[in-house]
Amino acid sequence: MTTEPQPSFEQALKELEDIVRKLESGELSLDESITLYERGQALKAQCEARLAEAKARIEQISQTGDGLATRPFDAA
Repeated sequence: MTTEPQPSFEQALKELEDIVRKLESGELSLDESITLYERGQALKAQCEARLAEAKARIEQISQTGDGLATRPFDAA
């Protein structure tokens, strides 16, 4: 079984934007719309996972006066 490499976050986001435009155009058949919707859901999940990974990395790398420390990303 061959697995396609996942697109970068930027590529996935661009493809997702293209899918939204196509779906909003109203020019697709029902089957085409469903296929694109499914692809969009997969891309959305991939983007959300990458954002969660980035958030976790930012939380881990937080510089304080005493050196590196971990703090929540949303902390003021």
